[in-house]
Amino acid sequence: MNSKQEKAIRSFREGLNCAQAVITAYSEELGFKRDLAERISVGFGGGMGRLQETCGAATGAFMALGLHYSNKFKDNKLRKEATYKAIQEFAARFEAANGSLSCKLLIKADLRTDEGQRYIKENKLHDTVCEKCIKDAITIADDLITL
Repeated sequence: MNSKQEKAIRSFREGLNCAQAVITAYSEELGFKRDLAERISVGFGGGMGRLQETCGAATGAFMALGLHYSNKFKDNKLRKEATYKAIQEFAARFEAANGSLSCKLLIKADLRTDEGQRYIKENKLHDTVCEKCIKDAITIADDLITL
């Protein structure tokens, strides 16, 4: 694991959601306060507020990519185009590594129910599925940020 992955996994284990864990790992590198990253990303965990749509680790990486390209380009059109291209590439790589971008398909349990929460805990899905997604999100984002 690299240092950003270690930082993100530690934050996740301490209670941040997957999106928060990924974006806060980039706060220092991309020049913003960790507290702001935590507050902005709080609603993105569990596939967007536990709706189990796009994986929170992926959305955390999308935010990091957006910040990177916003710092790189002054013109908003260039920012958007570079960010969209990077997110599309990220999505393809993340899906190849994990089979889906969908939290629901990755977890295979309903995060909004007690039964689903119990299933996740009993099967240690946060340790296996979510932590792998966090690590993969950082690996892929790092690669796209260095291009």
